[in-house]
Amino acid sequence: MLKDLENIGFQPINRGFNSVFQPNRLSLGLVVPVENYSNGPVPTMIRHLERIQLAEELGFAAVWLRDVPFNVPSFGDAGQTYDPFVYLGLLAGQTERIALGVASIILPLRHPAHVAKAAATADVLSGGRLILGVASGDRPEEYPALSLPFPDRGAAFRESFDYIRQMGEDSPMFENVFGSPNGGIDMLPKPTSGKLPLMITGGSQRDPEWIAQNGDGWMTYPRNTVMQAQVIQDWQTRVKALGSLAKPVM
Repeated sequence: MLKDLENIGFQPINRGFNSVFQPNRLSLGLVVPVENYSNGPVPTMIRHLERIQLAEELGFAAVWLRDVPFNVPSFGDAGQTYDPFVYLGLLAGQTERIALGVASIILPLRHPAHVAKAAATADVLSGGRLILGVASGDRPEEYPALSLPFPDRGAAFRESFDYIRQMGEDSPMFENVFGSPNGGIDMLPKPTSGKLPLMITGGSQRDPEWIAQNGDGWMTYPRNTVMQAQVIQDWQTRVKALGSLAKPVM
């Protein structure tokens, strides 16, 4: 972290977020599956649970699942093959301390009510260890498979993001393209802290100021160290200009 973050904490959210993101501290996580599958896009998933439990025993801060609904040949990676939310339920019951992250749920491909319900459930079952990365998606082949327009993913991402945020409130009432829960109904369970930690991935078809304003942190991509330092400095400057507490980068 840079010097202007010294002695300034991030806004606490839940157990997972608070343990992974601390100013002036680098934490390390692992992306699942924890195996080498260089001969093809599909991992074996052999001993996958044992390896995640070992990562927890060795002190890794988090394990990160991916949202890969289809094995797209041009993408060349089927992720962990299991649905991330179903897999989170298993990991919540088979681990105790390690943060459980998703990098990242492709919001336009799912209804936000389902995302909010599944994410809050995983957060509660894991004792507040969920960190939810969210993204607009970058694989055009997936959209026609769900009869969805790829060019509209930016608008869908924003509406879905807003919907999920409001599901943390008690009996929320709002208008949204995904629905209008205005009849006094409520969604349960609520996240352990009343709020899901939402890490926005890349640009997600939004401008940098919107991401700094709305995200609880930012997921970006590997770059050379000089460029990465500048990118992080720019992020910190944008967040500070908003009068917000510092927000983490991963």
